[in-house]
Amino acid sequence: MGMEPEFSSEALRALIEQADGSATEICGLMLGTAGRIERLVAAHNVADDPARHFEIDPAALFEALRAERRGGAAVLGWYHSHPSGDPDPSATDAAQAAADGRLWLIAGGGRVRLWRAVADGERHGRFDAVRFAVRTGGHVEKDCEAVHMDRAGRTMTFAKAQGSPH
Repeated sequence: MGMEPEFSSEALRALIEQADGSATEICGLMLGTAGRIERLVAAHNVADDPARHFEIDPAALFEALRAERRGGAAVLGWYHSHPSGDPDPSATDAAQAAADGRLWLIAGGGRVRLWRAVADGERHGRFDAVRFAVRTGGHVEKDCEAVHMDRAGRTMTFAKAQGSPH
């Protein structure tokens, strides 16, 4: 399977804060190399009903893909939020997702979870949960299934995969 995707705690904290502060679905791109998500790049949500759906601005997506072709960071996947508070993919997410192996980071209710869009996935027949790592300074927390941030924005807790060291 390769290396777990890795995020910085700062990027996840900023995403959770932005998601929790928005009544509409926020969205953007995950850029990086070799499984390390180096940047979360916000994009305008151009969906007809952004309170319930997301659609990444095609101009932002095309710009990122052109930069990748010129040797820039790869587009590893997308992120969006669920104002309902559930960081799991919805049936609508599954209907819109291509089984292309890209990562989907979903934020809601002060939490984030990571998914991969695949054929015959465990969730809605389209998504498999993905364990990931979170880098905080010099420490890397591995085998995370979810990250939760308290309302004050000061403390992150990590939900670990069963059988993982805590």
